[in-house]
Amino acid sequence: MEPQSLCPLVEKGIQMLSKRWTVLIVHQLLAGPQRFGAIEEAIPISGRLLSERLKELEQEGIVMREVFPETPVRIQYSLTDKGYALKPMIREIEKWSREWIVPEDAERPT
Repeated sequence: MEPQSLCPLVEKGIQMLSKRWTVLIVHQLLAGPQRFGAIEEAIPISGRLLSERLKELEQEGIVMREVFPETPVRIQYSLTDKGYALKPMIREIEKWSREWIVPEDAERPT
């Protein structure tokens, strides 16, 4: 008997969201549209990797990149409807983490 694999769609979703920093970028954008520098400042990630993740999220239809024809050019990132659909999942992870995860700087019970 062959082992069953996960549903291909579930596998793809998990693979996409499990890439380092992806969920934190989406979490950051839940607060509303932001410029690249603001996201970079909020998350301890290199500019190169942030740019890569934002492009991947844009290709997946989760993030929208908007260019404003100003001088200098202003670029803003925001979540699409598909991106905002992740909000309940992210909020549940936050809730679970607050209840079950001990902060690294906190003393662990002995």
